This record gives sequence, C-alpha cells and structure tokens, in this order.
Amino acid sequence: MFRNHPFGFILAVLLIPVAIGILILMWWYLKCRSTKLEFVGRDVVLERGLLSKNRTELSAESVRTVNVYQSLLDRMLGVGRLSIYTAGDEPEIEVLGIPRPHDFRDLIKQQQAAT
Repeated sequence: MFRNHPFGFILAVLLIPVAIGILILMWWYLKCRSTKLEFVGRDVVLERGLLSKNRTELSAESVRTVNVYQSLLDRMLGVGRLSIYTAGDEPEIEVLGIPRPHDFRDLIKQQQAAT
C-alpha cells in the first residue's frame, strides 16, 4: 500500500488520531486484497471484489499489447500500471499499483512464445 501511493499512505497514518485514518487504511487494505491478477493455465485472470466477484479471463494468445506505465516515483518504489489490450482501443484488463509490472509483462510474452 505504501509503494502504491506513499503520500496518501502517510496522510492516512497522520489522520489515525482523528479515526478517519483508520477507516481510510481499512478501506484501502480491503481494496488491495480484493484484486488478484494471475495466470491460470494459459489464461490471464483478473479477479476483483470481496463479497461479489468480477472475473475477467483472457487467453495469452489473444493479447495484442501489454502497456506498463511507471512515473519516476513508481519506478523508485517498484510499482506501476499494467494495461492489457486484445483487439480494441480500450484495455481489457487494467491494474493500478501492481508490484513489478515488467515481470508480469514478461510472463505474458513467455506464454505467447510457448505456443
């Protein structure tokens, strides 16, 4: 959580004495824990949600473009935004604050090369 938004994290910690900080940190933690991006077989699977689930599956062969965006601070902290495109102009999967986004991009490229 700190690497994703360090200034927001520090602000939330400073607001703990007012009790708003605890609520912010709990909401943020649950939001982070309810998003999962993984490989299942040869598919890229994004699952979001804690009580109700939203699951998006893409075949690694259908991935056209993988875009990784990192600001200077993101690069220093090792996080970034990962966007996966298949056929259109809008990303099918977009995940913010993913640790080591280049490693996941490399995994997709390895899966594509294996076919």
